[in-house]
Amino acid sequence: MTDSATPDLSTLSFEDALAQLERIVSELESGQAPLEKSLELYERGAKLKALCEQRLEAARLQVEKITLNKAGQVESVAPAEFN
Repeated sequence: MTDSATPDLSTLSFEDALAQLERIVSELESGQAPLEKSLELYERGAKLKALCEQRLEAARLQVEKITLNKAGQVESVAPAEFN
């Protein structure tokens, strides 16, 4: 599935990658695609899933925890912790 109609993954935004992944899942769930096409779709979907996870992790790491003092002013900024 690497024809000219299929954009390179690195050029996709998170939203575009997720939309493509949703279309692929829908097509695979329909059961209408021939086996070879289903395998190509599955492979593309796995790559899109990995890309989405990578972009989400990068965004998570950019989130900052801001601590305010009693006056409501920024006291400190630290990386967020997600437990």
